[in-house]
Amino acid sequence: MIFTKSAKENYMKLAFEQAELAQKQDEVPIGAVVVDSNGAVIGHGYNRRELDQNALKHAEMLAISEACQNLSTWRLEHCSIFVTLEPCPMCSGAIINSRIENVFYAAHDRKAGAAGSVVDLFKVPQFNHHPVVYPGLYEQKSAMLLQNFFRAIRARKKQK
Repeated sequence: MIFTKSAKENYMKLAFEQAELAQKQDEVPIGAVVVDSNGAVIGHGYNRRELDQNALKHAEMLAISEACQNLSTWRLEHCSIFVTLEPCPMCSGAIINSRIENVFYAAHDRKAGAAGSVVDLFKVPQFNHHPVVYPGLYEQKSAMLLQNFFRAIRARKKQK
């Protein structure tokens, strides 16, 4: 699917709405949505690692899981994912394994990014699937959201 600029912005805004849900629950504010080839949102998620005490509960993992459930298949070949932070190695692996076609992300993750910042799993030639990656959509907004979240955590710790 070819996305217009406004469509990409709208889907990323939906991912940010998911990130805000995470933040309201003191989770790292990361959100994701999966969109099918008709433009319908078929999966969404936000970080729930602390809430569920489960390392697998990343926004992308939850959005991909819901999309697979909604389509009754693990193959998301003509789907795209919009996420507020560059996917980590685990989430990049899930994107590869689910055959997602396009990955749109906002901020780069210089500590754990696996779509080009630390490593680029999407370009490993031995893997049988290589999604097209579109970085930097609302990068500043995402970076500020994350910086403010961690700044608030440090401030609370200092007060204690």
